[in-house]
Amino acid sequence: MKNILFATSEAVPFIKTGGLADVAGALPKCFDKRYFDVRVILPKYACMKQEWKDKMEYITHFYMDLGYKNCYVGIMHMEYDGIQFYFIDNEYYFSGPKPYDSAPWDLEKFAFFSKAVLSVLPVINFRPDVIHCHDWQTGLVPVYLHDSFQQNEFFWGIKTVMTIHNLKFQGVWDVKTVRGITGLSDYYFAPDKLEAYKDANFLKGGIVFADAVTTVSNTYAEEIKTPFYGERLDGLLCARSHDLRGIVNGIDYDVFNPETDACITQKYNAKNFRKEKVKNKIQLQRDLGLNEDPNAMLIGIVSRLTDQKGFDLIAYVMDELCQDAVQIVVLGTGEERYENMFRHFDWKYHGKVSAQIYYDEPLSHRIYAASDAFLMPSLFEPCGLSQLMSLRYGTLPIVRETGGLKDTVEPYNEFEGTGTGFSFTNYNAHEMLATVRNAERVFYDNKREWNKMVDRAMAADFSWNHSAKQYEEMYNWLIGDK
Repeated sequence: MKNILFATSEAVPFIKTGGLADVAGALPKCFDKRYFDVRVILPKYACMKQEWKDKMEYITHFYMDLGYKNCYVGIMHMEYDGIQFYFIDNEYYFSGPKPYDSAPWDLEKFAFFSKAVLSVLPVINFRPDVIHCHDWQTGLVPVYLHDSFQQNEFFWGIKTVMTIHNLKFQGVWDVKTVRGITGLSDYYFAPDKLEAYKDANFLKGGIVFADAVTTVSNTYAEEIKTPFYGERLDGLLCARSHDLRGIVNGIDYDVFNPETDACITQKYNAKNFRKEKVKNKIQLQRDLGLNEDPNAMLIGIVSRLTDQKGFDLIAYVMDELCQDAVQIVVLGTGEERYENMFRHFDWKYHGKVSAQIYYDEPLSHRIYAASDAFLMPSLFEPCGLSQLMSLRYGTLPIVRETGGLKDTVEPYNEFEGTGTGFSFTNYNAHEMLATVRNAERVFYDNKREWNKMVDRAMAADFSWNHSAKQYEEMYNWLIGDK
């Protein structure tokens, strides 16, 4: 039996701010339980729902040194969906109204968490063969493991994996502060270790000291070795390219299933979607103030409204797009200018555009089910989960060819009769608009071809089981067991 520990700052269903939580919550369930004992450890945030906190059982507590402080470390435990979850309790660090705050406070909080992850292992009597660290919040786990924990033979030979979900976020602050917070010696604050451009960088430390580095799609693994996508760490990632691999994220096919989804108006499947899927559209049009028209092409957008997601492209051609025979529904929050832009077009083209500037999980499911196409023209996209959800619901993605979008959406080829969506290459607003109009052309003029694409989209398999096998291979390779 191989023991694997996921160290993460969030995991569904306990706490979620983004895709990382979906990965950390859903992936552990998909490993072959005959060979892998996968457990998850995360902070016990005060902002978690009370129903979860009530189900946790207290194991024990102890005190641990961190920099100049002596800190309380409480250990709570709970089994959920057959997976053992451990929670690190410390009200000083985890009592805020949300999981993340700002630097340098977050750096101290996650330095504490990273050291606590290692400190609790002998106490809970679980010795992992591999500690799988996720994003900068756990970047110091491989560093601490390399440092003081080597004095205890319990920790000898434990391997670490560093997974980058989004390279943009690295946990950076000045060296002097971070040295004080972490208690690490000067040895670690050199350009070949934690220091990057005169600052200390948590993620860099994780990448340098981990035994393997992964990211969440093959294309993104290649992209981050270039200056444009590399966020100033491209040189390091090139140096570690032999240990760097991309494994595409999946989605939970039990949660995102149009045949059983309780959130949507009319359930449907790959056999009956031609008749049943449209009922979701009609109800959504009714509820969101769009003109009721089952034949209108409805384009969905569910996203954080930020530059990364390509909203500057949409803003540039939105007026032109609204002249077309389409309806657009948007759900999400983000940068104020994009929130207001969509509110403006909702007002200007009321009945054609519906802007829902908040976030609501059940409504997101209804949009995936009701829309005909899903627009996601990202500047960069490590993996992206929205396009996987839209494929699952037979809603054809319109994406830019970057990162995980390129790996998961096969562009429509009318000559070969292949494809599961539409894509464009350059980060250009009119190239995006031309691609949307190509999708409109197929939707209105060649419905048979469109429906065949929906068939292929719904048949595509992006469940976690496929990704889990690739992680299993990597763990076996790391542990030295082929």
